[in-house]
Amino acid sequence: MNIPNAERAIVEPSKVRDYLLSPTHAVGRFKAAFFGRLGYAQDNWRELQRDLALIAQRDTAVPGQFSRFGAKYEVSAILRGPSGRSAAVVTVWMLRTGETTPRFVTAYPGELV
Repeated sequence: MNIPNAERAIVEPSKVRDYLLSPTHAVGRFKAAFFGRLGYAQDNWRELQRDLALIAQRDTAVPGQFSRFGAKYEVSAILRGPSGRSAAVVTVWMLRTGETTPRFVTAYPGELV
């Protein structure tokens, strides 16, 4: 199963640049270290933004929790970064109630492969 309308998935720049790749964010700094090992950094945040959107489009989604805010989906994938290194990653997406475009929520690092 794919996320509905995955080809229009939205990955907000602030989620990537100011959270996932921020070395100073209280929670994001740990994720920034992970993504840094794959070659992503704040100065090339658009590459991670693009790669996350591609995961939504090409990989299998598993329906997650449904709430009054909408339906969540999880997509597990192997992410190959600019450094050439690869790692498992789980991405979370939400299709908000009343909307037709999925939005990126977060990513959980996995093992380097």
